[in-house]
Amino acid sequence: MRWSLAQGFSRRSFLRGAAGGTGSLILGVKYSPAEGAIKKHPSSVINNFIRVDPDNTTTLLINYAEFGNGAYTSLAMMVAEEMDIDWNTIVLEEAPTEPKYYSPLFKEYLTAGSVTTLSAWMPMRTAGAQARDLFLRAAALKWDTDIKALDTQLGNVIERNGDRSSTYGDLLVTIEKESLTALSNVSLKNPKSFKLIGTNTKRIEGTEKVNGSAIYGIDIKLPGMLYGSVARCPVYGGKALSWNDSKTMAVKGVVKTKRISSGIVVLAKDFWSAKKGRDALEVVWDEGQNASLSSEKFYSEYKALASKPGMLAEDIGNSLKVLHETRDTIEAVYEMPYLAHACMEPMNCTAMVEQDNADTDKISKCEIWSGTQYQSNDQEIVSKLLNIPQQSVTVHRPLIGGSFGRRASKTADFTVDAVEAANGENVPVQVIWSREEDIRGAHYRPLFVHKLRGALDDKGMPLAWHQTVVGQSIMQGTKHDPAYMVRGMDIYSLDGCLQEPFGVFRYGTSYAIPNHRVESHNPPKVGVNPHEWRAVGHTHTGIAYECFLDEMAHAGGKDPLDLRLELTKDNPRMNKVLKLLEEKTDWNTSLGEGRARGMAARIYSVSPCAQAVEITLLDNGEFSIDKVVCVIDCGIAVNPLGIESQVQGGISIGISAVAFGNIEIVDGRIKQSNFHDYNVMRINHMPEIEVHIIPSEEMPTGVGEQATAPIAPAVANAIFAASGTRVRSFPLSKHGFKLI
Repeated sequence: MRWSLAQGFSRRSFLRGAAGGTGSLILGVKYSPAEGAIKKHPSSVINNFIRVDPDNTTTLLINYAEFGNGAYTSLAMMVAEEMDIDWNTIVLEEAPTEPKYYSPLFKEYLTAGSVTTLSAWMPMRTAGAQARDLFLRAAALKWDTDIKALDTQLGNVIERNGDRSSTYGDLLVTIEKESLTALSNVSLKNPKSFKLIGTNTKRIEGTEKVNGSAIYGIDIKLPGMLYGSVARCPVYGGKALSWNDSKTMAVKGVVKTKRISSGIVVLAKDFWSAKKGRDALEVVWDEGQNASLSSEKFYSEYKALASKPGMLAEDIGNSLKVLHETRDTIEAVYEMPYLAHACMEPMNCTAMVEQDNADTDKISKCEIWSGTQYQSNDQEIVSKLLNIPQQSVTVHRPLIGGSFGRRASKTADFTVDAVEAANGENVPVQVIWSREEDIRGAHYRPLFVHKLRGALDDKGMPLAWHQTVVGQSIMQGTKHDPAYMVRGMDIYSLDGCLQEPFGVFRYGTSYAIPNHRVESHNPPKVGVNPHEWRAVGHTHTGIAYECFLDEMAHAGGKDPLDLRLELTKDNPRMNKVLKLLEEKTDWNTSLGEGRARGMAARIYSVSPCAQAVEITLLDNGEFSIDKVVCVIDCGIAVNPLGIESQVQGGISIGISAVAFGNIEIVDGRIKQSNFHDYNVMRINHMPEIEVHIIPSEEMPTGVGEQATAPIAPAVANAIFAASGTRVRSFPLSKHGFKLI
């Protein structure tokens, strides 16, 4: 039963609810209560997420970005399930950058952290259920019948034992006439009765992407638009002292040059002319203090720091005492390089800055077209930059051609480029980063060094663990510092190292080692801008932790999977994942000469994920990854096909990083520049991927980054199993292991 009558109310007064409106209907949930906040549109009434028009079209306002994460599809599925409408009739519309559309977890308009499905699970389902309930009440009033005698079917209200039926669109007249509106409290479906959720559903925007009609940020074309290309200092943080644009202005199509925060921008009538003009620009740079920095210097400094006491993050038992008293300890140092995001669509943004009609020196508003993950932040930064109210900045969010965290820029750097370039031009300006700018843009997964020591008990099981983590903080000194810094430590730097929850992260490694100590150092944030990268901390903690765990298993004569099964016996979700992995991989069968397996298991954003890889290694160091088996427990699987896609993508980027990924700084300059020297996986490198989703009735949790977390250590562990060589500094290519 979906509702019950409140005592003292007539059926008609209960069915009416609160005040309503006309024509086309938008319904809301927690973000903005149904009562009030109603906006009038021609022949429509709008209130937050769902609009139903008289032709029975359902429009869903989406408040999360789509960058290959499947958000548009999974959120639409939630609404369609509860609203009982035909999936194929949904039209998507971008939700405006307003507080009522902010993520309930982040309290900002932000798509990040593999929490979109979890964040939207209740709001979107509730919005759909509110709509269905509203149309049932409208039909009950229209037909003067008991609502219990009615049901819904694909956008229609029907009588269970009668002949009458009506589309949702036709019932809008009754909703207006009876002043109906959504109820705050409605019943949601029991997951056992889901018809759409849990089925393999193709991407709602997939057709547009395949036929080429999809619009990304780089595709935006506006009347009179100029294109900008920025000359940037080759050393991060450097500034332009002066520039000579005589050769630049001779390039056909170039309009002007001017200084912006990130360098000197060349404006032209097309991008190629802007780029040619930029290449011809002569700039005198003040390279600043970063000109002497190098990756090798960072490694040296960080390794020295790793040998010193750090800030204490976790101290279970007494690791120091056990290690001091143990004769044969196991020790290792792991080094992970800077990584670029290398999105297929490079950074870009289009901006239009408008002056006040009455006062041309005063800015009235700004419009932005940007593939951003972080709309509210961009809006806030631009409003301060231009000294206008935040709601005078309109952010349009097209589809995004890859992000991996890069487009959640806390400085809104690529957005600021376009706004500063457009300011004073009275026409839209689109700034596009070249691939070289993108690779050398200094927004990287930080370089990290991990020093680990361990001791085994008399059964060969881990008895003590001591890990010191050294790397630049992502969150320190940013607006997120209060939430993500705990006692001076960045929880992202340590995510994946700790057995117990830490800060806002309500999960640990899943392993139970009786003596477990983790320390942290945050060296100065110089040389680059430390940035989130898909799976964030796990991209380095995962390698260090899972590979060293394998080292301990080897030293104790334990099978790596058996050891993890024993360590997770008190964590039923991960233990179940590992048991299924053992089954699906035929773990205990030999693969034959020249072939080997490796595995790893991680919990990121609550979801346990374990992977095993099969590789073939040749005598010359060339290797292929033949197969990856991934088992994941992500709660209720809203769209299994989407989960499979996310796992495949997460594995792909993780393999790219462990095999090739390496940004090197020499004399303050980034050595790599494009895909010829910052290599990424090609199609021929892609292994067969088998995905197994644990059936669950738990709330849906993350998927987007989970598969990236275990793949790198799983590959490294397989290399050891095949060769006997333990790689502790990455990428693998540094040591003669070449992915083919």
